[in-house]
Amino acid sequence: MAEPIDPTTRPDSLSRQIYAALREGIIRGRYPQGSRLAEQRLAEELQVSRVPLREAVPLLEVDGFVSTLPRRSAIVTTWTITSAHDLFDLRLCLEVGAARYAARQVAAGASAAPLQAALGSSRDGLGSGDAYRIAGDSTRFHEVVVELTDNALMRSVMRSVSGRMMWLFFMTRELDPLDAHHGHEELLAAIESGNERVAEAVAYTHIERDRLDSMRTLRNSRDILDEPG
Repeated sequence: MAEPIDPTTRPDSLSRQIYAALREGIIRGRYPQGSRLAEQRLAEELQVSRVPLREAVPLLEVDGFVSTLPRRSAIVTTWTITSAHDLFDLRLCLEVGAARYAARQVAAGASAAPLQAALGSSRDGLGSGDAYRIAGDSTRFHEVVVELTDNALMRSVMRSVSGRMMWLFFMTRELDPLDAHHGHEELLAAIESGNERVAEAVAYTHIERDRLDSMRTLRNSRDILDEPG
């Protein structure tokens, strides 16, 4: 069960707290894929009124965690093999270019310290055995690569998909997190080199390797639908 929300916070902060609690609950599977998020039940569980709860739901929908229909409760998104491939395809389009531009920025004098810090944090998290933290740290590393591009539009697109990335990382938590960490070390080194083409190549390889391993795991999982045909 989710922790009750602090009702003394500002209304805007309250809706963000509710968003964060529901997002974590969806990723962890407390609110299963395809299930209905009933307003009354959630309001009682989180000990909040329905108004901030209704403000949080559109944020979840924008980030791909739920879908809503007129006059109906939100429904938790259901993953399919196709939607997982769609996410990896988008990551190729976005993150390979981001690695290139991050390397360009470093070559022009920008500091790679934020990326080094993100890698260090994820290294510390590996020993925790907390799959949720590990998934979050891995996602954060990829977010920082995009932030290093200094491209506001890229950052905006990344914010809209990073939640789904973390969700997929958590669903494939059976994979050895050290493999992803070593891939991040290689990507950091490529970006630090300032060589745009090398950074692109390493990012592409990292994402495609993750796709192969993830799809193999997902096809043996109950967390995803394998469409016929």
